[in-house]
Amino acid sequence: MNRTTIIILSVVGVFFFIILGMFLWGMGVYNSMVKSDESINSAWSQVENQYQRRYDLIPNLVNTVKGYAEHEKEVLEQVTEARARVGSIQATKEVVNDPRLFQKFQEAQSGFSTAISRLLAVAENYPNLKANENFLQLQAQLEGTENRIAVERKRFNEVVQEYNTRIRVFPGSFIASMFGFTQKEYFKSESGTEKAPKVEF
Repeated sequence: MNRTTIIILSVVGVFFFIILGMFLWGMGVYNSMVKSDESINSAWSQVENQYQRRYDLIPNLVNTVKGYAEHEKEVLEQVTEARARVGSIQATKEVVNDPRLFQKFQEAQSGFSTAISRLLAVAENYPNLKANENFLQLQAQLEGTENRIAVERKRFNEVVQEYNTRIRVFPGSFIASMFGFTQKEYFKSESGTEKAPKVEF
């Protein structure tokens, strides 16, 4: 084998290993983005679980209050309507990928929180209701659910931050643009709803 052939093979070998190294690096970056995206989906499902728990509790709460406060129909109807609005939005992972749907989902949940707060405030006017064991249990479950929602939203925002950072910094931004990874929306506080509703009796 002459010297020219050895040089050519060496250069080809070096290029091959450079290209292989770049491919393996790109695959590693891509895989880490996929893992981050799946972490967001997992965190979203936990947020969704807690919202579903609240959604399921409300009919029992409404029925318990209704027995004592039948003439508070306007408030009871508002809660029922807010629950229906929340139920009309399918909380799938597509919501996370669509900023418009995400905003709509967040607004519906915010309206639901406001309606629940009004319902619980009305209950304060009914001493027998405040002492009712079913109501007290529902109130405790609802407060617990609101706390769980806050925790899961915080976790969701943390994984979204990690993902958004990963796809925005170089060289990840290069791979992200090649494969269509886009930024995700954070949960944001609506005016006046920065905290879970607090009920004091």
